[in-house]
Amino acid sequence: MAAAQVQPQAAYLLPKAVHSVLTDIVPVAGKFYVSAGERGHILLSQDGTNWQQMPVPLQSNLNSVYFADELHGWAVGHDASILHSADGGQSWVIQQFLPELDKPLFDVFFKDAKEGIAVGAYGMFYRSKDGGQSWQSEFHPELASEDDQALLAELKETDPESYAIEAESVLPHFNRLYADGSTLYLVGEAGFFAKSLDFGATWQRQPEFYNGSLFGITRTAQLSLITVGLRGHVFRSTDQGQSWQQIQVPSPATLNSVLSTSDGKVYLLGNAGTLMVSVDDGQSFSAMNEADGKAILNAVKIGANLVLATEVGIKTIPTKETE
Repeated sequence: MAAAQVQPQAAYLLPKAVHSVLTDIVPVAGKFYVSAGERGHILLSQDGTNWQQMPVPLQSNLNSVYFADELHGWAVGHDASILHSADGGQSWVIQQFLPELDKPLFDVFFKDAKEGIAVGAYGMFYRSKDGGQSWQSEFHPELASEDDQALLAELKETDPESYAIEAESVLPHFNRLYADGSTLYLVGEAGFFAKSLDFGATWQRQPEFYNGSLFGITRTAQLSLITVGLRGHVFRSTDQGQSWQQIQVPSPATLNSVLSTSDGKVYLLGNAGTLMVSVDDGQSFSAMNEADGKAILNAVKIGANLVLATEVGIKTIPTKETE
């Protein structure tokens, strides 16, 4: 007898959702802000100060949210779930929910309201060309290591069954997508770093410069690349990622994301309340850690404030305190 299919359950609307674990926060078209997090929580704010939880049709933990414009947004998370909003985050529908995979999606990016990519654990990679009405799984062998690429090529010719099994496990976790003009970057587990010039149709895997996981990447106002990861590791590139210099920072905590702002500052956000700022294009960082020691997952700059998504919800810090 087949096991009963797990059905999604609507997220609970809670008065203290603004204090729950929030993993991502994004500005939308310069008009409002959206944050997402545990148990399907999605919150909206017009000013970054007052937040309202929106109804969401599932309780999966959410890891990332992205809006292509002021109406069309997506959120992804556990159970390989993908949510979509067509009304600026006021309401959400399920586009994908696959609890049987037992794998989370970690990030999502759309280049317009139609074509987007969602990535996650164990090399999960989905693409939509119709605004998420349908999602197709893609496998890119060029994202495997050279040794694994050779093994895959051999198995594909000699043992299709083993090839299918190997393809399920050969790729690393894909942690973060980042679009920089026409270049799409992808970072992940075990120093994985790749880039694409055709929106992910083909990829060039770059040589590893670090053997730990990378969780965030950004382009600075001065056009350097900064990527961050486990145990306070920070790397900077001034040649489009061809070479990297490790940057020493004052905290060894794992860094969850990196934020560059139009005024030239670079902020590092991490576990144990880690908050660091650079005023010299990421060449050095000073610590302004949060005393409560709670993990900071992401942030946006709103006016003179940094608004943080943390494990205890939304927090606001005047940026003058980081200078």
